[in-house]
Amino acid sequence: MKNLFLSAAIVLGGFTAVASTSPISNTIVNTIPFQEEYTEVQLSEIPAPITEALKKAYPDAVVTKAYKNASSQYKLDVTVGDKVGSLFANADGSWIKK
Repeated sequence: MKNLFLSAAIVLGGFTAVASTSPISNTIVNTIPFQEEYTEVQLSEIPAPITEALKKAYPDAVVTKAYKNASSQYKLDVTVGDKVGSLFANADGSWIKK
C-alpha cells in the first residue's frame, strides 16, 4: 500500500512539472531606421538665433558644415578641440535631441 501511494505521488509530481513549463515563442521585430532628408546649406545661411545659441552653449565650437531639412531644422557638424560631432537645432535656436 505504501508503494502504491509513493508511486502515485511520483507520477502526479511528474505531471505537474511537465504542465508548468511555458511554451517558447520566437518574436521577431523588424526595425526600420528613420532618416530625415537634410540638404547642405552655406554656413552664412545659418539663422542668427542658432549661431548665438551655439556661441553661448559651446564658445569654442567651429561649424564645419550645415544642413537643413524641410521642417526648417538644422544639423550642424561641429568641432570642439579634437572632438567632432553633430548638433540639431530649430530655426529659433532651440536644441533638438536626436
